[in-house]
Amino acid sequence: MQSSYVLISNLQLGLSTLLILVNLALSFALKLNLGKQLWIASVRMVVQLLLVGYILEWVFSLQNPIWVIALALLMTGLASQSSVARTNRRFPQIYLNSFIAILAGSFLLTSLVVGGIIQVSPWYSPQYLIPLLGMILGNSLTGVSLALDRFMTDLVDQRDRVETLLALGATGWEAAHGLINTALRVGMIPTINSMMVMGIVSLPGMMTGQILAGASPQDAVRYQIIIVFAIAAGTAISTLCIILLAFRILFNQQDQLQLDRLRKVSS
Repeated sequence: MQSSYVLISNLQLGLSTLLILVNLALSFALKLNLGKQLWIASVRMVVQLLLVGYILEWVFSLQNPIWVIALALLMTGLASQSSVARTNRRFPQIYLNSFIAILAGSFLLTSLVVGGIIQVSPWYSPQYLIPLLGMILGNSLTGVSLALDRFMTDLVDQRDRVETLLALGATGWEAAHGLINTALRVGMIPTINSMMVMGIVSLPGMMTGQILAGASPQDAVRYQIIIVFAIAAGTAISTLCIILLAFRILFNQQDQLQLDRLRKVSS
């Protein structure tokens, strides 16, 4: 199979934007009031992707580990901010905790895949490191957001139960153990569901991209299997980290629940 792909012209790119008219038409016909959000989302997506394309071309041409790591940290920071933005409650240091959790899972698994499994040389090759990191970050931020929001919501909704257990002598960990387990499951469900139908119902983005670029389907499948396992592990680590960090903030050393540290924000 030839290692080539069809180049997309500016005209073809412009024609593709007409596809969003399907969504706009449905919104207008059914009075969903999503027109403004669709336009904003579309413009943001196009601007962000074009900007990322130029940045990546520049970073790829440099082949400098400092700039690659700087870009990776920037991506992680944006992912952590996005994960917090999707929650309805906040507590002190929530942005820092989210950054630490996502950094721990994504950097650990990306390093393991790039340096230990694929064995890329040099290890900082942006052609491999940046796309792999981006896929792990995208799934990790979703897991962190879902788990964190569920944990804080359950603590508020089940406050009486948790405080009753604490009054009966349970430790903070014992009182919140069920809520922690539930939050972790919620955070990992999207990744598990995606894995269940992968290859049967859907063809993953990385595999599709490689095939369109001319790679052998068998080679594309091998890469996809590696990255899916990395995504699952990275999401699990990031989700566990954020819940443990949130638990540390919302329960003090005397095993007292501190919901006064939570504040509700508008959607």
